[in-house]
Amino acid sequence: MWLIPGNLNAVTRPRPAAALDEADVRILAALQQDASIANQDLATLVHLSPAPCLRRVRRLREQGYIQGIVALVDRDKLGLEVAAYAFVTLDSHRAGAGEQFEQLIRRRPEVVECVRLSGAYDYLTRVIVPSMAAYSEFLDRQLLRWPAVRSVNTSFELGVLKRTTALPLVPPKVPPGRAT
Repeated sequence: MWLIPGNLNAVTRPRPAAALDEADVRILAALQQDASIANQDLATLVHLSPAPCLRRVRRLREQGYIQGIVALVDRDKLGLEVAAYAFVTLDSHRAGAGEQFEQLIRRRPEVVECVRLSGAYDYLTRVIVPSMAAYSEFLDRQLLRWPAVRSVNTSFELGVLKRTTALPLVPPKVPPGRAT
């Protein structure tokens, strides 16, 4: 942690991790495609020997580049047929209203994602449920019962053109005069 210069309240922010090199970027790209890959296969794929590859993966985890390893589950096979995007506007932005809403959202398992927004809406939630009736129940018994919620405008997913968890990785810049 480091102090922000000139800040009398001593707000701390995490120190930036060391810059990634090309091998780190190749490792992250490969793990984003298949995190279950064996270290031996990963090392071959990214053109490293196994021991340095494993050390790099451990360092990337320790530095927070790799935040976790998860299984991506097929929601259709689980009967979760409805994906709703609920745009939420709060009635008030007084102290505590947003925090209370955020606590509610964190407790709801059907809310798989929620982001704060700028603009006309305060939050966008992605809600996954088995049916329209289940969404209606969630809306009526959870979101709209919350005093801080002024309105909820919902759009429903009709199809997916692209969905990925992989982040775009930019290869490190090579200083002029250095070979790659």
